[in-house]
Amino acid sequence: MGIVIPLEDAKESGIERLLALVTPDMERVNQTILSRAASDVTMIPEVANHLISSGGKRLRPMLTLAAAGLCGYGGNGHIKLAASVEFMHTATLLHDDVVDESDMRRGKLAARMLWGNEASVLVGDFLLGQAFKMMVEVGSLACLEVLSTAAAVIAEGEVMQLAAAKDTETGEDDYLAVIRAKTAALFGAAAEVGALLAERPKAEIAACRSYGLNLGIAFQLIDDALDYGGTSAKLGKNVGDDFREGKITLPVVLCFRRGTQDERIFWRRTLEKGEIEEGDLDIAIATMRKHRAIEDTVERARHYGAMARDALELFPASPWKIALNDVVDFCVNRIS
Repeated sequence: MGIVIPLEDAKESGIERLLALVTPDMERVNQTILSRAASDVTMIPEVANHLISSGGKRLRPMLTLAAAGLCGYGGNGHIKLAASVEFMHTATLLHDDVVDESDMRRGKLAARMLWGNEASVLVGDFLLGQAFKMMVEVGSLACLEVLSTAAAVIAEGEVMQLAAAKDTETGEDDYLAVIRAKTAALFGAAAEVGALLAERPKAEIAACRSYGLNLGIAFQLIDDALDYGGTSAKLGKNVGDDFREGKITLPVVLCFRRGTQDERIFWRRTLEKGEIEEGDLDIAIATMRKHRAIEDTVERARHYGAMARDALELFPASPWKIALNDVVDFCVNRIS
């Protein structure tokens, strides 16, 4: 089953320069993704391609390619590592939708709605297996260690989120620990392996990892804000999905802490008990605006974006550095 992965979907304000730099390599990455998603078991490519072809920005694999370019890597290993990163991300999405009982993903029916939960989980496992095969083929034990560690950390983050699900007592530090593991770990690993392949000094490898980690936190915080203050087109899912699924995100954490007793009762009813009535989403959004929870979530995202930019200051001026700084602006400005 053949598909075309549209790079055009990434042509958003802020990342054109990155796209121009990585397009030749991303075409090779996409071909690798297509070939490695193939299987004689018909359902595997059907489920995998449903999500792979659904228009994601491919930011994580592009980070691997960009970090390799920033660090002057001249080989081919970054292609398979970038494909591995995308497979890890896709597997996580397949698993997430099952855990969260999500109906939609990137504006389309989630794979679990078409093929069932069991198929979604098992195809996710297949993609993880393919990702690790490609890592081994690259032959870098250091890169294998970074990405395998990230896989374990992401799973820990998922369990942490599950433990905190529907718990309105969750604090900001606890929530940030979840997204560092669940989201930022893969961003950090994606950037780090690009520098590792180029055999750069430890300080540069650490800088790439710091860039990715902080970018990942900023990216997730903006996603959190978009769920209450954005549009479905920008979010890639329905506005209010986090609310309907009882997810505790930073806007909720801030709003709960700052709210009145009656407002806290509202959050416990809707998020902890799942008793959501007509108009409750509008009340939630209005309450967040009252307490500046959305605005302050965006401010925190800008703070982590600034930390990502600072990490790049170690590197000399180059088109790659400019493009990676553009990515920070793109991630943070999605809600503007």
